[in-house]
Amino acid sequence: MLNVKTPEEVKEIINKSFPSENMPGSFRSETVGAAHALGRVLGEDVVARDNVPGFNRSTVDGYAVLASDTHGSSESIPALLRLAGEVQMGESAGLRLISGACVIVSTGGEVPEGADAVVIHEFTEDYGNSMIGICKPAASGSNIIFYNDDTSKGDIVLSSGKKLSAHDIGILSALGYSEVVVRKKPVAGVISTGDELVPVSDAPKSGQVRDVNTPMLLAALYHYGAEGKDFGIIKDDEEAIRSAMLSAVESCDIVLISGGSSAGLRDMTADIIGSEGELLLHGIAMKPGKPTILGKVGNKPVFGLPGHPVAAYMVTELFIRPLIANIMGATIKNKSATAKLSEAISSNHGREEYIPVKVDNITATAIPVKGKSGLISGLADIDGYICIPRDCEGLPKGSTVTVYYL
Repeated sequence: MLNVKTPEEVKEIINKSFPSENMPGSFRSETVGAAHALGRVLGEDVVARDNVPGFNRSTVDGYAVLASDTHGSSESIPALLRLAGEVQMGESAGLRLISGACVIVSTGGEVPEGADAVVIHEFTEDYGNSMIGICKPAASGSNIIFYNDDTSKGDIVLSSGKKLSAHDIGILSALGYSEVVVRKKPVAGVISTGDELVPVSDAPKSGQVRDVNTPMLLAALYHYGAEGKDFGIIKDDEEAIRSAMLSAVESCDIVLISGGSSAGLRDMTADIIGSEGELLLHGIAMKPGKPTILGKVGNKPVFGLPGHPVAAYMVTELFIRPLIANIMGATIKNKSATAKLSEAISSNHGREEYIPVKVDNITATAIPVKGKSGLISGLADIDGYICIPRDCEGLPKGSTVTVYYL
């Protein structure tokens, strides 16, 4: 019989037992090329080394002007300005604009000193003999990014702990960072156990199934920013599992043992973890994922995950993902939205129940994806999940629910 903990109690146990400052692999950093830093977690603040931009820049192709020279202009009564020259891209303007004159500038080009607006080409007329007609008034500051409008030297532009996106890489480039300090990826070892398992490339015989959890968990770990290490399929042999676990503990920051976590006679994972370290819990009051194990071996977390893929995935998403973020000092931004439930759901298991759903964004409807935890076909259709509290017997059709996107 399992002595189950609630999901909140489990999170408290994880945070108390594995504070990031005490984890062997926490907050390690390395320097990588900025172009290869997508998805990595910043290991230190990124500070602007210069003022960006370092000059007043035009945001359009047009004419740099004094805004006051264009006031009252229109298509029928254009303001007439003398063309004083053209600013070449990549070069300094090299002149000061005075009232009554204008200068040709291109998008991204320097706006000459004295100009406080740029009029787009479409609102001008070239009358020849260096006379330009301005057919629409311009407000001061229009179509210009001014000196250090973007960042000032010394500003913190990207904070430590941020997961870098593609546009962050662009920011690093604009600031002159060809390299950046990022957190080293935590290494998570994955062990799949079971006499019935065969590699994905094999054709299962009667009574055998392909190992779904190893590639699924390795992919999830990669998505979370960790490095997954495959320790292969281990048969239901106590010493073989023990040996694989100890090897993984020695070389990894986290260990995931898939299968062998329930209370059956052949499910020995809890005993192995307890004999080599400290068994912190065996059982979570949730569905799917009740038989989950957590222990500490060599001051490192060792999880015993259910063998059923959907259950293993949910436990990994809810508990292992935040732990990986803590090790890297990263912040997690969970995307969620409210929706109406498409049908009634019953739930009387005395456990928090996590229901996979597909979301119809047009009608803001959450559609439960039905299937047992041992089946994987339903995973292809899900966008996220909803949670039914343990003290709730279900939800009626049309209930407002929070969808947590995967």
